[in-house]
Order: sequence, then C-alpha cells, then structure tokens
Amino acid sequence: MTNAVVLTGVTKRFGPRVALEALDLRVRAGSITGFLGPNGSGKTTTLRLITRLYEPDEGTVEVLGSTTEKRASDRLGYLPEERGLYRSMKVLELLCFFARLKGVRSPEPAVRAWLERLDLADAAKLKVEALSKGMAQRVQFIAAVAHSPELVILDEPFSGLDPIHAAQLGDAIRTLRDQGATVLLSTHDMDVAERMCASLILIHKGRKVLDGTWDEVRREHGRSTIRARLDGMEIDCQRLPGVERAAQLGSETALTLAPGADAQEVLHGLLQQGPVARFDLGQSSLREIFLERVGATRMEEASA
Repeated sequence: MTNAVVLTGVTKRFGPRVALEALDLRVRAGSITGFLGPNGSGKTTTLRLITRLYEPDEGTVEVLGSTTEKRASDRLGYLPEERGLYRSMKVLELLCFFARLKGVRSPEPAVRAWLERLDLADAAKLKVEALSKGMAQRVQFIAAVAHSPELVILDEPFSGLDPIHAAQLGDAIRTLRDQGATVLLSTHDMDVAERMCASLILIHKGRKVLDGTWDEVRREHGRSTIRARLDGMEIDCQRLPGVERAAQLGSETALTLAPGADAQEVLHGLLQQGPVARFDLGQSSLREIFLERVGATRMEEASA
C-alpha cells in the first residue's frame, strides 16, 4: 500500500460555507506527514472526514485501502484537538477501556508499557480529574495508540507539554513510524513539522497549496537566503543583484534571493560596498515557505 489515505475531489459544505473544495490529498504509508494551514483552512474538517466523523458532500475518502468506516476504524488512532477524557475514571481503567473498544482483548500490558514510556506509571491509579494538563495530554495520546493502529492522526499533540515531555512524545511518534505506522501530524508549530515530518501538506481556505517531501518542497518553493553584515556600515540592498526581499535583524540583514539568483554575485555586490563581516548562505525555513505560499494564495484571490 503506497498511500494510507487518499482523498479525491473532496468537497465539504456547512450550509452556504464551503469548508473544503475539490481537495485531492495523499498521505504516504509508513511516514510522518505534516498537515499545515492557518486557522480556518479546513484542517480539522479534513481530519474528521478521514476518521469518518464527517462524510464528504462530493468526492471519495479512502483510508487504509477501504472506503467504508467499519473496515478501517479499529486500525486507526485519533488524537483530536478537542481533548475529552472521562474525568471520574482512573487512568489505567480508562486506557484499557478505550483499547477494548478498539478490539484489544487484554490491553493492560500494552497500556502499562505506554504509561512507563511516557513517565506516567505513577499516575495509573489516579483519577483523570487529578491530572495536570500535560499529563492529561499524554494520557489521551496513549488512548489513541495503545491498540497499535496502522494510521495515527494527531491534532496538535504537543499542546500543553513542557520541553522534556514534548521531546519524549516526539521520540514515541518516531518509534510508531519505525514500527510501520503512518502518522498524520496536524500542527501550527513550523519547527515541529520541520523537525519531524518527511512530507508536508499545506491547505488554505479548503484548497491544497503545497504537497510533497521535504526535498520536493524546498526545491519547488524554497529560496536561497543569506545572513550578511558589513563591518561598520549598513548594507544598501538596492545595489545587490537578485535580492527579492530584505529584512533587518539587529546588526545583520537577512536577504532572500529570487529564483535563479547567484549568491556569488550578491557577495561580489557586498564586497563593493565594504568589508564583509558575515556571509552565511542557507535555505528558506518551513515558516518562510508557509508564509510565502499562504500570502501568494491570498494575492491570487484578491486579483481574481
């Protein structure tokens, strides 16, 4: 199976509002795919279609090779953005209950292993209402994965976690991938997506605007960037060839080059202005690509 999720021509409406329009989307099997988009872009609607909480008005949704809910539901784990746990239940009891709902006959060993892994072994006998926000977040993650699903859908899984437990959870997600699971990770955190995801999907206003592996995204949408500083003087960006954008960052200038621009020509232009104290060549970050693509889409809409 090449793709764990395939959406073809999917449209979803809520009354007069079109949340998704003719969306084509593929999630590669056995990888971590980042699912990005600004607020209101249609990410949550898409996730609810994949989990069959919603049905499309047009188009088809195929999950793990099936277009029917019954055949795929027990093979899927979902951590929704809206957290919801039975507050009066004890943690171990709750997690075993959820695993049994997914068809696991003897879930306690797997649940205890997950509790140990995520530093929650001492919380097994606590009621959910006694948990901190970060602890409850990790418990809900375990509820989504304790039945060893083939497809794991995570909506902002790092919300409310301190850096130590966020790193711990990141390692757990990578282990799921290494064991063969497909992970669809919805996040607003560009650093998380850049660090964890092999492939990226960006949607805006219900339409896909970017899709591909990291290398493909960088090659198609990225730009060469330069961090530069002259010794004791400001840079005159107007005199530099091939510079598309410039931003002042303290004593340094961040330059974004136009497609096809030659960094050596920029360096030559800087040397003509004065002694160069810094010249670091890099590539656009995911944040920069995200802002550029969303901004370009908005400009296209305004001119339509």
